[in-house]
Amino acid sequence: MPRTVRVSVVQACTVAYALSDTLDKLERLTILAKQRDNSQLVVFPEAFIGGYPAKSTFGAIVGGRSAEGRDEFLRYHNAAIAIPSPAITRLEAVAKNTGVFLVVGVIEKDGGTCYCTVVFIHPQDGYIAKHRKTMPTAAERLVWGFGDGTTLPVLDHSFNNGKEEVKTKLSAAICWENYMPLLRTHYYQQGTQLYCAPTVDSRPVWQHTMAHIAIEGRCFVLSACQFAQQKDYPSDHAIAPGAARDPEGVMIGGGSVIYNPFGEALAGPLWEGEGVLTAEVDLDDVIRGKYDLDVAGHYSRPDIFQFAVNTGAQPKN
Repeated sequence: MPRTVRVSVVQACTVAYALSDTLDKLERLTILAKQRDNSQLVVFPEAFIGGYPAKSTFGAIVGGRSAEGRDEFLRYHNAAIAIPSPAITRLEAVAKNTGVFLVVGVIEKDGGTCYCTVVFIHPQDGYIAKHRKTMPTAAERLVWGFGDGTTLPVLDHSFNNGKEEVKTKLSAAICWENYMPLLRTHYYQQGTQLYCAPTVDSRPVWQHTMAHIAIEGRCFVLSACQFAQQKDYPSDHAIAPGAARDPEGVMIGGGSVIYNPFGEALAGPLWEGEGVLTAEVDLDDVIRGKYDLDVAGHYSRPDIFQFAVNTGAQPKN
């Protein structure tokens, strides 16, 4: 009997600097995935709560920061959420009321530092874990701290598909973390099967990365990307140099997708507008794939290659 689970990825953007409205939007989209598609797991994009500051410079140059940039960071920090917080409580209520396991990209604030984080929300147990992005990319390092080895979970969860309990292992890697071979190796060694990839990378080449990881890890890859236009940001928000002000101008172009362990797209990619993609995944395909490629098992050659993870806390960056 197939060991199936119904999973969804959401392609949508933050309601800029409006936490309550963003949480309402998350609830609506989760209900849609549940009622329309009978989804059991829903993945939201990177920085869905708190927002992704596309094109922003935060007034920084090498050797200097502007007062306006400091004010922009203040606004951004104010839009971030703490863990725990009333926002996390709201996510717990959405998961409980819908029976959906949520994987949500958030901007987390801890003291004066913001982190790009994914939270895992269990439908009965509520908030159970988080993953902080270990390596912010390029200018992201201006406004996000670095995660460490204490938030690299691969979680055990059982989904009831109406016929049986299906045991799974799930993880999350955020955006260009997916280009970190050793991070992927860590997740493969822990046996990830539902590999969640919240992102804002909407380049077509991203699809090759997602397909490669699915094949390499013999796992299902669930990539949720934002789709955002200029009208989704405040009127004073930066746009690309040389671009014209146009409310319909695309800031983040989507490309959300679900791949199976053989690198075949089960849903998407979605390039136009917001939406919810859903697929029924058979966890037995993970084992079928590992018949000839198990990079953490018979294909790993531990007699040649050694790998270790520092799971201790590091000083705050």
